[in-house]
Amino acid sequence: MTAKILPSRRLSVAPMMDWTDRHCRVFHRQITRHTWLYTEMVTTGALVYGDVERHLRFSEEEHPVALQLGGSDPADLAVSAKKGQDWGYDEINLNCGCPSERVQKGAFGACLMAEPQLVADCVKAMRDAVTIDVTVKHRIGIDQTESYDFVRDFVGTVADAGCRTFIVHARNAILKGLSPKENREIPPLKYEYAYRLKRDFPDFEILINGGIKTEAEIDLHLQHVDGVMLGREAYHNPFMMAGFDQRYYGDTAERPTREQVLAAMVPYIEAQLKNEGGRGLKLNSITRHMLGLMQGLPGAKSFRQTLSDSKKLAAGDPRLLLEAAARLRLSTP
Repeated sequence: MTAKILPSRRLSVAPMMDWTDRHCRVFHRQITRHTWLYTEMVTTGALVYGDVERHLRFSEEEHPVALQLGGSDPADLAVSAKKGQDWGYDEINLNCGCPSERVQKGAFGACLMAEPQLVADCVKAMRDAVTIDVTVKHRIGIDQTESYDFVRDFVGTVADAGCRTFIVHARNAILKGLSPKENREIPPLKYEYAYRLKRDFPDFEILINGGIKTEAEIDLHLQHVDGVMLGREAYHNPFMMAGFDQRYYGDTAERPTREQVLAAMVPYIEAQLKNEGGRGLKLNSITRHMLGLMQGLPGAKSFRQTLSDSKKLAAGDPRLLLEAAARLRLSTP
């Protein structure tokens, strides 16, 4: 069988709980064809004991798309990774960066950085189970451990199990005393740690994540590492990605317009409501991810208000997207 040719992970959108679900990813795919997309974290328990279809189904147009797993048992991770490959995902990513107490109680996420050999065992088990890439997303340290040596040794140990791609959220994770939101904002960013990892492990693929908002910042980071992963900025201001295919992947196709993105989402929403309406899918489950599409434009507030109108949403008509765009044009001076 011919191997699938995938774009590089030069640009990607981070896995974000409650945000990067399958509807969000389809929306992002209308804006950029080549940027890698990641699922929300899916726990091994959900796949070993739960409704696999509910957690893993996605649309073909989402490729390239990676499944992020949360877990710490090598056997369960191997089973879950194999399910991910069987469902068609292009990459399996292990979460070693989430600091939430709920995740810590499951003995995974950022607390795994304290057990690099266990992470290596998990990676080896997954790599033995699948033929697609197994990658790790991690922090640069935990709690008050701030030495570069800590993250260097973590990467070195995990690499011994065959991992060659590391996504570095360039902040420490404070496991006690800070909320997940505070953990994204309070620990200082230390991009130089990711740069040093690339210098110390030149044959590995090193991606950087954390606080990156502009193409100028992306360009700067790409002078030092192999790829940039965007988080909240890509969600709140998604149209910032409209030029990524041309700028970072050499695609010669014209960048989409906001109106084209909206028009492409209408048939998708119609199909989803037809197929999933009986399972409780509501229009807002999809449109909530699109509120930032007009970010920075005059009339963007009117666009958001229309898409947030509870009465209009209750009617379940996907043409609400086009009405919102029309309201924006009318409110623009």
